[in-house]
Amino acid sequence: MSLVTHLSCVQCGARFAPGGPLTCPACGIDEGILDVHFDVAAARRTLTRAALQGRPLSHWRYAELLPLEAPFDPPIASVGWTPVIEAPRLAEAVGVARLRLKDDGRNPSGSFKDRPSSLAVALARQQGASAIACASTGNAASSLACSAAAAGLTCFIFVPGSVPEGKLVQLLAYGATVFKVLDHYAAAYELCHRACQRFGWFNRNCAVNPYLVEGKKTGGLELAEQTADDPPDWVACSIGDGCSIAGVAKGLRQMHEAGLAPGVPRMLGVQAAGCAPIIAAARTGRLDRSGKGDTYADSINCPVPRNWRKAVDAVRRSNGAYAAVSDEHIMEAARLTARLAGVFAEPAAAAAVAGVAEAVRSGVMPHSASVVAMITGNGLKDVAGARRAVGEPHEIAPEMSEVERVVAKSS
Repeated sequence: MSLVTHLSCVQCGARFAPGGPLTCPACGIDEGILDVHFDVAAARRTLTRAALQGRPLSHWRYAELLPLEAPFDPPIASVGWTPVIEAPRLAEAVGVARLRLKDDGRNPSGSFKDRPSSLAVALARQQGASAIACASTGNAASSLACSAAAAGLTCFIFVPGSVPEGKLVQLLAYGATVFKVLDHYAAAYELCHRACQRFGWFNRNCAVNPYLVEGKKTGGLELAEQTADDPPDWVACSIGDGCSIAGVAKGLRQMHEAGLAPGVPRMLGVQAAGCAPIIAAARTGRLDRSGKGDTYADSINCPVPRNWRKAVDAVRRSNGAYAAVSDEHIMEAARLTARLAGVFAEPAAAAAVAGVAEAVRSGVMPHSASVVAMITGNGLKDVAGARRAVGEPHEIAPEMSEVERVVAKSS
């Protein structure tokens, strides 16, 4: 049986039983986001270090803290247990004593979003759904199409007109029905929500389905287990809609509550300076819904984040901080992360590394800090964005003199 006890509204605190509404009726769909609560004390009885040693190396190993009825059938068995990579040269470049990278670009579709999407498909199958849908700037969409294809579930995807080509090709390759909405993400999201209501599709959007954040939570559960004997001081996450950092922070906290981690690291929430509504909301206590803001880091280009309250709460509860980084610093971080650590990160993922450098520059984070940066997507997910960061090749005639010229110039 699932150990979910209840859900609560992040705005008014109203409580709801499992299986009830997905958003708070009193607060409305825009503000009435729900949070899922578990009986962590009950989970402690079976979620032990000894028990974990015998479980598969995937995010399904944390069954006690997933909102699924047992037994459940994972659509993809290999999601999660991504590596934590030591990056000493990159640490020196950004100015901290130690930097590790949690590389979720190794997941099946190449991003952190495989965690919630695979959970969504498992939930949809338990509820007898025949189709599933989401709106996304790319990663959530491609990850859902991947998991749905593996499970044989019909998949409908709504993307904005600006979706990167690599992500769009993934969607089509996995066989999803793709609606490219010739407008911004907010329009694609609204149309997807209406279509789910009209056709009865399972709604994978985290903003209206709080259970999906529990999939993102596995990134934190996993990181806490992997670093239990050597925990970081800080965990850096880029922020778009807000639910990824909220999920990671929740996972880190629950592993501490379950007795499997010695403490809870501080969260560094990173947004692009050109699109930082959550950092502003943390100061003012309210969200600017004007839709102003833009960044080239596609996956965090979210001017009106629906999970802003969860993101603000995640940073506050951990005694964390924020960093706003320019697109130029994100590009620099993408280059450095690849060249100094061998990890090719898409712009939104590289923003976490840029945020560490900015936090050090601003005095928020000490040079002595030990940090883990969440690399949430592979660089091949946004080739155009990566190309802007890494530059152009040397075009030459097939002559040794040309090679010598380039070598001499770069020496």
